[in-house]
Amino acid sequence: MIQYLYNKKNMRQKRVLMISLEFPPQIGGIATFLHQLTNALDHQRTVLLAPEMEGDKEWDTTHVTYPVIRKKMLYDFFWPKWLKLFFEVRKIVKKENIELIVLHHVLPVGYAAWMIKKLYGVPFIIFSHGTDVVASTSTSWKRRMVTMLLKETEQVIFNSHNLLGRLDKKLPSFHDKYSVLYPCPDAEFFTPENKEAVEDLRIKLALEGKKVVLTVGRIDNGKGFRHMAQIFPKLLEKEPDLVWIIIGDGPLQKEMYDTIRKNNLQNIVRYVGEIPHDQIKKYYYLCDVFAMFSHPWNGLEEGLGLVFLEAAACGAPIVAGRSGGVVEAVLDGETGIIVDVLEKTEEAGDTILKLIEDKELAQKLGNAGQERMKKSFIWEYQLKVLDKWLLSDD
Repeated sequence: MIQYLYNKKNMRQKRVLMISLEFPPQIGGIATFLHQLTNALDHQRTVLLAPEMEGDKEWDTTHVTYPVIRKKMLYDFFWPKWLKLFFEVRKIVKKENIELIVLHHVLPVGYAAWMIKKLYGVPFIIFSHGTDVVASTSTSWKRRMVTMLLKETEQVIFNSHNLLGRLDKKLPSFHDKYSVLYPCPDAEFFTPENKEAVEDLRIKLALEGKKVVLTVGRIDNGKGFRHMAQIFPKLLEKEPDLVWIIIGDGPLQKEMYDTIRKNNLQNIVRYVGEIPHDQIKKYYYLCDVFAMFSHPWNGLEEGLGLVFLEAAACGAPIVAGRSGGVVEAVLDGETGIIVDVLEKTEEAGDTILKLIEDKELAQKLGNAGQERMKKSFIWEYQLKVLDKWLLSDD
């Protein structure tokens, strides 16, 4: 990872406090994004406040070089629960001379930042990652609270234009405060994985002579695992050497198992489960096609999909389901192929076969995706969105 130190002429980075309820070793898109973003800032002028969790001390010791403060963030029984967070933030603001607070959740974290600004004049900006937009505007009370916070925040940063547009429809009066900053794959993803490591993985998973379809994601509604399991038997009729590798965990894991058994895919699926983020790269370089059939579900859609960016950075050809900001992560026909899995499930399967069989097309899409990541999805480029709030000329 290249550290972006804001070393522009006569400029310095303000002293920043990052706050998130999700952070490694917890596995997930927000946790990964937060680590990557913080790692790209000036480590001497950035502090991160994250929750206590199992394995946190070991992870912090081995993975970060910026200050991480672990605290219990919310009260269990005392109301309001976020008041505990306020007291913790107040201590850090005073001790570290914080000049800017960066939030990665609207509610309830925003309440603490709002109070800090009122009492101590420290401004804050909000990062929105998707589900918080739906949740924070789901009731009239929450809508009023979000409106109160948006009046005071300097800016709201979204991970896609699609997500920005969704909140803009609900709260258009704050349009001028909305911006987009795309997440970026770790720089290491652009470097090919060691061939021996990939070959060892191939042997371990019994993949000799197999064509690999890889899916990485939370096993939940809207991710398309059920649809993939349903179409795989037909794919095998045309391409009997296919294997489906699944990485992830989630509430619908048992349902996925049942669907796999129902479709007699026990010998075809390699379920890896949840793995640390720094171990996932070799799977991207192992696969022949990366496919995740994201789709809208119950009003929810993908904010963007970091896994699509990571797969592209590794040069993997991508088949992606049409959902929310996925069309910004994968350019249809240019860096991958977008499918409407709910309406054209069989066609989605045919698209996977097309990339398995047409090596030239697969390589063309993979190369284009990787070049796009190298050009635009790097922190030195994306962080310019924050210059107005992060930089100081004194």
